[in-house]
Amino acid sequence: MNDKGGWELSDELKSLRQVARDFVQREIRPAEEELDFDAYLLPEDVLAAAKKKAKQAGIWCVNSPAAYGGSEMSLLEQVVVAEEASQCRMGAYVPAGGAFGWDPPNVIYRGTEEQIQKYAVPTIEKGGKTFVAISEPSGGADPARSIRTTAVRDGDDYVLNGTKTWISAANYSDWGVVFARTSPGRHGVSCFIVDAKTPGLTMTPIPVIRSWYPCELSFTDVRVPAENLIGEEGRGFELAQHWLVHGRVPYAAATLGIASASLRIAIEHARNREVFGGKLADKQAIQWMIADSEMEIRAARFLVYQAAWKADAGQDYKFEASACKVYATETAGRVVDRCVQILGGMGVAKELPLERWYREMRIKRIGEGPSEVHRMVVARDLLSGRVQV
Repeated sequence: MNDKGGWELSDELKSLRQVARDFVQREIRPAEEELDFDAYLLPEDVLAAAKKKAKQAGIWCVNSPAAYGGSEMSLLEQVVVAEEASQCRMGAYVPAGGAFGWDPPNVIYRGTEEQIQKYAVPTIEKGGKTFVAISEPSGGADPARSIRTTAVRDGDDYVLNGTKTWISAANYSDWGVVFARTSPGRHGVSCFIVDAKTPGLTMTPIPVIRSWYPCELSFTDVRVPAENLIGEEGRGFELAQHWLVHGRVPYAAATLGIASASLRIAIEHARNREVFGGKLADKQAIQWMIADSEMEIRAARFLVYQAAWKADAGQDYKFEASACKVYATETAGRVVDRCVQILGGMGVAKELPLERWYREMRIKRIGEGPSEVHRMVVARDLLSGRVQV
């Protein structure tokens, strides 16, 4: 926000945006062109070189504290980077091809210094993946009630039994955080650090419409040291909310990056495509699709910025996080769909990324909480008077 009270990125944020944009266009997109259409991993040597350059550019594990090796960006800075990092073929789920590193789940910083040093610091150093296991076959959008996985204290350990599902990147992670029930009721969920290779833990990929599959995690008498409990027993739901609410904002921003990249492809096509004796861009139906797309992207972007701004100001931003998550993901889906339509057959050809983005945007309306649940949050806050119209 500028000194006149208007929304405008500062020169510093504009510079950050340009650095991230140039990096993705220069380092990631050319490398992707050498890979299979649905690839989600860059070659190890290419990724290692890109990570080194990202660290030098100051875009590394953007949500991790500087004291532990991250860039420690504000949430507004994170959304600026997220929107640019998504604008490559694999960017919907592998931003910047993984070159900016992967932040450990922010709940780790609610743990002890020993936990941070043992788990977070090495992960930040290499930019490795971690997993967060909340969702279960009994449900994912209502974790306080749906969690059935149990954690029973047995001497110096907790013994975990149960099943988690739809867990992203679990089979590529060294460790993760698992939310399990230590007692009945809303306040009976606890949070544990679990090593991926712990005996009794098995991971099974679940085929879905994107190429990077989530996993089902099965816990059979998995023994986790009591020292791996994050925070207090029974306070895990608060930690889950801390992770979820924060993550919705850059998640929303990333979908807008895909929408913007798709719209640029559609505009370029419309300008050059000859049809019915003229340019496709001269047809009113196409003009309206392009106009609606840009207006919706801009509206969604300001919802994202407002959520990030409130978070950075230390204000409660749960309402704004839900609102921007719904509007941005649904906007991105509509925009990509229109762009496919504008390109016709080329829109679904694997020569261009639109077909992949079309599939992946469909998941975004479900991941990080489905649109219906976030609408419920928005409506509840309005009807209760907590948020004023």
